[in-house]
Amino acid sequence: MTGLDVVITIINQFPPVIMALLLIATVVAVFIGIAGFSRHGMDFIKHGFQQNYLGELLTKLATKEDIDKLETKLETRIEKMEIRFEKMETELETIKVNHFGHLKNFLTELTSILVDKNIINNENKARLDNQLRGM
Repeated sequence: MTGLDVVITIINQFPPVIMALLLIATVVAVFIGIAGFSRHGMDFIKHGFQQNYLGELLTKLATKEDIDKLETKLETRIEKMEIRFEKMETELETIKVNHFGHLKNFLTELTSILVDKNIINNENKARLDNQLRGM
């Protein structure tokens, strides 16, 4: 069974008077649509059928100028974020350097205490100090 057979079967289910009315209504709707679009274009859809929701939607669509403004705002915000991240990276690097310096000082002090308590000898202290200088 083809698509045309299905359509003919559906049409044959209705009485001839109803099919004639449906055909007339379809022809009138097509004629109104063609005439309305030829005179008013897209305004025919917005105002011809009183479809305000579609009109609002069409007016809210972004224009090229709106898109350019948004791009400018986004670029500005991205630049500000990049500056903030650079500052944070600098601060983190400073913290790492400061903490590493404090750690080296602590380890140097610790090795001196271990020598004073006779836990390690001067040779081992010198070796540890050389390793700390190399860091």
